[in-house]
Amino acid sequence: MNIQDQFNMIAKEYDENRRKFIPCFDDYYVSTTDFAAKSLAKKPELIFDLGSGTGLLPSFWYPHFPDANYVLSDIAEEMISVAKKRFENVPNIKYEISDYSKKLLEGKPDLVLSALSIHHLEHEKKKSLFKSIHNSLSEGGTFLNYDQFCCENDTLNTKTEEYWIEGIKNSGLSEKEFDRWLERKKLDRECSVAQEIAWLKEAGFKSAECIYLMGKFAIILAEK
Repeated sequence: MNIQDQFNMIAKEYDENRRKFIPCFDDYYVSTTDFAAKSLAKKPELIFDLGSGTGLLPSFWYPHFPDANYVLSDIAEEMISVAKKRFENVPNIKYEISDYSKKLLEGKPDLVLSALSIHHLEHEKKKSLFKSIHNSLSEGGTFLNYDQFCCENDTLNTKTEEYWIEGIKNSGLSEKEFDRWLERKKLDRECSVAQEIAWLKEAGFKSAECIYLMGKFAIILAEK
């Protein structure tokens, strides 16, 4: 089963289970978003969210910039359907069913967001995407990637994985949902935080910094 089919299947359950998969959910989505929104070089007028899923990440950004125009992009139509319900009657949010790894959205955004999506790409596709994002951003624009990473040290990475998996097992997730997650996990192509920062700088970003890290989860902020 490919990525599109996997995420179409679990779209309705996706938000409900996020906290079970992400033990640092509030710091990851709420506190760090608040910090990042206050740290942007300029107020964004156009915001892209790549691999938006159900629109979870934009739901935390929207209160900071309610007047900006948003474009939410995802390969899974069922995910976008959930996002449309979340933002029903919000006129400045648009949606695209598209594969951002093949073609980026049209426009010159001031802010590009992505959450727990890019780690599904092979490394060469990550590098190509980062160049496309850099080229698409307006001058002074920002890219923020909330994602899942591996440790550079193999032993520490194994221990981190084991700790994370044990926490998910004890989270109240059903056996069926756990098995589905293990299947989705086979699609992961993680890199380390240091690798991604290096690739972002190679892509032309003047700076790239990790602004949050806890276990498997990190947020990287890159400025054009």
